[in-house]
Amino acid sequence: MHTKPIVVIGSINMDLVARTPRIPLAGQTLTGTDFSTTPGGKGANQAVAAARLGPHVQMIGAVGNDVFGEALHSNLANAAVDTRAVAHVPGPSGVAQIQVADNGQNSIVVVPGANGAVTPELIRQHTKLIQSAGIVLLQLEIPLDTVLTACELCATAQVPVILDPAPAASLPDAIWPQLAWFTPNETELGLYTGSGFPPETAAKQLLARGVHGVALKRGAEGVYVAASGEEPTWVPAFHVEAIDTVGAGDCFNGAFAVSLLEGSSSAAAARFASAAAAISVTRNGAQAAMPTREEVDAFLASHG
Repeated sequence: MHTKPIVVIGSINMDLVARTPRIPLAGQTLTGTDFSTTPGGKGANQAVAAARLGPHVQMIGAVGNDVFGEALHSNLANAAVDTRAVAHVPGPSGVAQIQVADNGQNSIVVVPGANGAVTPELIRQHTKLIQSAGIVLLQLEIPLDTVLTACELCATAQVPVILDPAPAASLPDAIWPQLAWFTPNETELGLYTGSGFPPETAAKQLLARGVHGVALKRGAEGVYVAASGEEPTWVPAFHVEAIDTVGAGDCFNGAFAVSLLEGSSSAAAARFASAAAAISVTRNGAQAAMPTREEVDAFLASHG
């Protein structure tokens, strides 16, 4: 249905996941119920999510020369992600310390490691790859200068960019017109528009800065989608029994990119992505929870 690849520029981490009855308070020690190491990182998560759904996905990132590096690289390759632009650098790979409560909520501390080596210079080395993309996915777990360089390259080549602003950080005014889609969750949105605004008002603020479209991820409320020249709409959430929300936002972004690349409307793409994310939260892990195309299609068929 499409020939251009999805290119993901972002972080590659090993997730160190501890399950616990609830998220501990500051200074509090709790006894956990389980521990696992599983591949993660917002960039890698989005790459795997997109690759599971069918298109050719290429990853630009970096892993270290520690015990995690080769495992992370192999995991991406096994998920059908093209890893030729993943660099191996001296030092530790990125890690994320994650606590997952019994109600599915999570708390995450990310240590960048090799992700800090995803520099503007590395991005420029892959200019031709970026220019060939149908869509580029970006997040904020790599240096901000790198994100800005990638957005500039994409703007020049007229390649649409989907930016997931996580972890949230201040962005320069020049970046907004370079973004096709901006996809914050409720917490992240507050940094860019101020707290207390309804999604409709916040979306208008962001569109006024020059971004083409926004998909405001609101958890159980659904997704509010607004874009220049389109009628804004709420896409309702699918109600499922959530056991682990780690990676759900990344699953949404990967699936959203796939559906947009296939020519879907923004509302239809958001519904497809919401279905993929709903499936993911019913499973443990981040990348391990990403659904296949067959699973998403079946889920949508069963939900009318």
